[in-house]
Amino acid sequence: MAKESSSKLVPGTPLLKDELDIVIPTIRNLDFLEMWRPFFQPYHLIIVQDGDPSRTIKVPEGFDYELYNRNDINRILGPKAACISFKDSACRCFGYMVSKKKYIYTIDDDCFVAKDPSGKEINALEQHIKNLLTPSTPHFFNTLYDPYRDGADFVRGYPFSLREGAPTAVSHGLWLNIPDYDAPTQLVKPLERNQRYVDAVLTIPKGTLFPMCGMNLAFDRELIGPAMYFGLMGDGQPIGRYDDMWAGWCTKVICDHLRLGVKTGLPYIWHSKASNPFVNLKKEYNGIFWQEEVIPFFQSAVLSKDCTTIQKCYIELSKQVREKLGKIDPYFNKLADAMVTWIEAWDELNPPKEAAGVPNGTVKGK
Repeated sequence: MAKESSSKLVPGTPLLKDELDIVIPTIRNLDFLEMWRPFFQPYHLIIVQDGDPSRTIKVPEGFDYELYNRNDINRILGPKAACISFKDSACRCFGYMVSKKKYIYTIDDDCFVAKDPSGKEINALEQHIKNLLTPSTPHFFNTLYDPYRDGADFVRGYPFSLREGAPTAVSHGLWLNIPDYDAPTQLVKPLERNQRYVDAVLTIPKGTLFPMCGMNLAFDRELIGPAMYFGLMGDGQPIGRYDDMWAGWCTKVICDHLRLGVKTGLPYIWHSKASNPFVNLKKEYNGIFWQEEVIPFFQSAVLSKDCTTIQKCYIELSKQVREKLGKIDPYFNKLADAMVTWIEAWDELNPPKEAAGVPNGTVKGK
C-alpha cells in the first residue's frame, strides 16, 4: 500500500522510521488511528485481525500497513498456527514474529493520545524510543530514577563500574483514565480513574517481577523478541487476560539472566474504555488462583550458563514450566508445548544470521 506524505504532520525525520513496526491487534475498524496520525503515519503498521476472518477491517487512508487475519496465520504457520491464540488480543504476538524490524511498539485500539499536565499531547512512541535507546540500570537502583534522562544523573554513591548500564530490551508504558485492573478490583472500584501523571522512568531491578501490560509496550525485537510470546489464551483455553503478564514474567527472567534491562513509567496513553468486569472474571478466574503458584515459580527460576541466546533460555524455561507448573493443571503442559512450537515457528520465519560474528538472538558479552 502506498504511504502518503507525512512531512507536514511530523517535522524532520521520525526516530527509527525504518527500524520500527507498530503492531495492533483488533476486531474492529481502526478509526482510533486518526488521533495517532501525527505520530504513527511515518511508520509501518502490522495489524493482526482477531475473530472472524471474513470481516473487513477498515484502516484510515494514508497509513502503510500489512493486515493478517486467521486465514493468513494458518497459511503462513501451517500446523504451528495452533500456538497463536484465537479470540484474544494475545494474537498480537504473531505480528512480532512476522516483523523484520529491530523494534516493536504495540498498542490496543482503545488507547488514545494522552496529554501531560501542561496540556501538551504526548508522543508515546517517541518516549518509548528514547527509553529503548538509552541504557537501563537493573543491577543498582538510582534514586533519581533514570540517570540518562535530561536533567538527571547518577547520585553520589552509585558505583562507577555500573554507570554504563545494561542494554534496554523492554519499555513498559502506563495509562491515564481507565486503570489496568483485574476483575475483582474493577468490581469494587467501578468508577476509579487514574489521574496521576508521574514524570518518571524507572528500571525494574534484577530479580523483581512485574505485571506487564501489553496495551502500551515497546521492545527491542533483536534483543528479546523470541521471548515475547503471549501464550495460549482465549478460545478453547481455560484462562484469559494473562497473555501479556505471562510474556512479562518469561521476559523478565530471561532479561535478568542475560543482563538486559526493563524500564517502566513514561510514556502515558489515554485508556478510553473499561472492559466488562463480569466477562473478565470468567476469563481470569483460574489465573487468579494459579498466579499464587506461578509467580513463585518465576521468582525462583534459574537458567543454566548454557542458555546464551533468547531461544535457548526460552526452551529451558518451557521445560521448567512442564516440570513444575504441569502439576497445577494440564493446561501448563499444553502451554509448555506451545512455547516450543512458538520458538520453532519464530526460527522458521527468522532464520539465524551471522552479524559481526554474533549469532542472531545472542547477547554480546555473554
